Amino acid sequence: MKKRSLVRLVLSLLLILTLLTGCAQTSQNQPSPGSTGTPGSTGAPGSPEPTETAPSKPIDPNKDTIVFGAARSQSGVFAVFDESVFGPIYRMWADEINADGGLYVEEYGKKLKIELKIYDDTSDLGTMTRLYEKLILEDKVDFLLPPVSTAFLYAVAPIANRYGYILMGAEGGSATLKESIAKYPYFFSTLNFSDTQIPALVDLCKELNVTSAYIVYIEDLHGTEYSGAAVPALTSAGVDIKGIKSVPAYIQDMTPILNSAKESGAQAFLMFAYPDQNYLAIGQAMAIGYSPDMFLIGPGGSYDVMMQIFGKEAIEGMMGWGAWNEKSSESAAAFAKKFREKWGDHPEISLDWWGHLPYYVGLEVLAQAIERAGTLDNAKVRDIIATEKFDTMMGEVYFVDNMIAGECYLGNIGQWQNGIFEVIDVGEKRTADPIVPKPAWPTAG
Repeated sequence: MKKRSLVRLVLSLLLILTLLTGCAQTSQNQPSPGSTGTPGSTGAPGSPEPTETAPSKPIDPNKDTIVFGAARSQSGVFAVFDESVFGPIYRMWADEINADGGLYVEEYGKKLKIELKIYDDTSDLGTMTRLYEKLILEDKVDFLLPPVSTAFLYAVAPIANRYGYILMGAEGGSATLKESIAKYPYFFSTLNFSDTQIPALVDLCKELNVTSAYIVYIEDLHGTEYSGAAVPALTSAGVDIKGIKSVPAYIQDMTPILNSAKESGAQAFLMFAYPDQNYLAIGQAMAIGYSPDMFLIGPGGSYDVMMQIFGKEAIEGMMGWGAWNEKSSESAAAFAKKFREKWGDHPEISLDWWGHLPYYVGLEVLAQAIERAGTLDNAKVRDIIATEKFDTMMGEVYFVDNMIAGECYLGNIGQWQNGIFEVIDVGEKRTADPIVPKPAWPTAG
């Protein structure tokens, strides 16, 4: 593929993937005084916001479904997430539960199948919040599923908490969510972010004797958070920061920045941005022959679609955030297998070797907690999620301060090696040794 054509392809295909993590910036009962933190702890979250009582729902002996409601971006700029990225996860989960007859709920004395009540928020934040209030107050759904993106999660978290509805945040987030979680005890986060990924990057740089880096970040919460964490951490580890550049979301030419990075001689090029910007950088780096020893992007570096766009040879040695693969564990391999079996006839749906597994795990936790509680009372289910351990496709997981404990993740840094997104974290979760320097770009045809 010619260089110019490659860039055009990247821009056209990946525009829909902008804001993967979205970081631009519920129950009928009042919450019980449950605890958060490690399982068995007694520490309560600090100064949680008060909750209100949603309209009561008496037990209906004829009830045969558990209604999960959500406002999803089924149209508008975020529609790809419901269609191709994260939507397939909750749909697969619901289908699996229903194929097994549903979830057993003791207070009903039977299995209840899952019913999805999904509204289209048209990718509009205001519409999304209004629809969640409708789901709670008018539809009186039993549980909520998350909306698309970090910004939407931030907006709906106080609404869910106000009415005592669990919100399993899976399609966005950031380390700064920890500041809000203390106020929103019904909000849980399943993705790993800068607070675990940046330390993993520092450890990797130490191991590989990386002594210099050039940093590019997108001008939003995501980019600011990652660059703000990376610069002091890397500097403290002896890494010389040769340059720091911010880019707008709709940048179309990164050649000047890439030339600056090339001229700096930095060993590592670290880009904290979204797929649009990341993939543009790859295409233009290939065009100018810029191939540093370490080339890390994220999010988006973990997508199978990246290999589809550039080819296996071109992305060899590329690094990205979040990591797991079929070698990580038998359960991870089983998840990848059933994902492909479910969606293999839909080429537009491809695995994400970062977010897909934690998203599914959050749904597994929710299902297990409902069955353990034996009730659809969100408050009782919440307390179980906050304090117990769960057997999942990611192995045993538990929450600390309403976030999955860092040690539960299968990886924080990945690298494409022969078509596999290998975990290259320093330590026992590594599935392959890192390749540094990164292989040179293939010769353009």
